[in-house]
Amino acid sequence: MTLEGKKIAILLAPRGTEEPEFSEPKHAVEAAGASVTVVGVEAGEVQTVNNDLNPGSIFSVDKAVAEVSASDFDGLVIP
Repeated sequence: MTLEGKKIAILLAPRGTEEPEFSEPKHAVEAAGASVTVVGVEAGEVQTVNNDLNPGSIFSVDKAVAEVSASDFDGLVIP
C-alpha cells in the first residue's frame, strides 16, 4: 500500500501515550510514503511511556491542534 503524496496527522497526547502505539504507526505511515505531522495540545516535546509507568522516548510535536484543520490532511492516526 502506498500513501505517496498523502498528508497524515498523528495525535500525540501530552501524557500517557505508549511509545510503541505512537512510534510504530508513525514509522509505518512514513514508510508507505506519507508526509507526517505530529499534532498535540501544544507544540514542543512530549515524553511517551512504556508499560504505563516507565518513561519512554521524547518526541517533538510539530503543531498544536489549534493551528491545524481537518482539511489540511488526508488522514488521522490516533494512538
